[in-house]
Amino acid sequence: MRQLPLGVRIADRAVFASFLTAQAVGRGARRGAVWICGADGAGKSHLLQATCVLASETLHAGYFPLAELAPLGTGALEGLPQLDCVCLDDLDTVVGKLAWESALFGLYRELEERGASLVAAARGPPALETWALPDLASRFAASTVFQLRSLDEHEQLEALQLRARQRGFELPDETARWLQRRFPRDLRSLYELLDTLDEAALAAQKHILTVPFIRGVLGG
Repeated sequence: MRQLPLGVRIADRAVFASFLTAQAVGRGARRGAVWICGADGAGKSHLLQATCVLASETLHAGYFPLAELAPLGTGALEGLPQLDCVCLDDLDTVVGKLAWESALFGLYRELEERGASLVAAARGPPALETWALPDLASRFAASTVFQLRSLDEHEQLEALQLRARQRGFELPDETARWLQRRFPRDLRSLYELLDTLDEAALAAQKHILTVPFIRGVLGG
């Protein structure tokens, strides 16, 4: 059985839609470095986790959210060079810190020598980051870079409804629009809200989420 290091929890239903390059990385058909950038809520973490889930079916893979692991120090990167696919989220949280960049540079070189894959995510492209190590900056600048855009209102509604169907319940248009009006518009927050509603719907044996039901769950 392939196990993910550090016990970092992968969000359930982290799946691909149409990200062919990331799928190729996950299948082991593409090696090297990939950089994914976009605003908060654009889907970077989802895509990294989906890559890791796919890769772990046949390879040694791991997903590492650096925003959470940074307080542990650079020791959190120990053992990663032995993996076939390393997915580093929130890389911009450690960019500019010499100790972290030195550790990342070592990781990059070891993965490169082994022909392994490194997938990183940050808000901006590598060329716009303020690096402490020019050599690391040049390597990431030469990687394959993808910019994710945030979904518009209609696309976000469709994404919410797809997420709901994957969890086994229906989210009518009226209910989805109500959620969009009443809660933060970023998908991460809305998905977390759906997780809460999913548990309540399961307990109440509700298969269609209505506005009155949601009001009751969330206390008005």
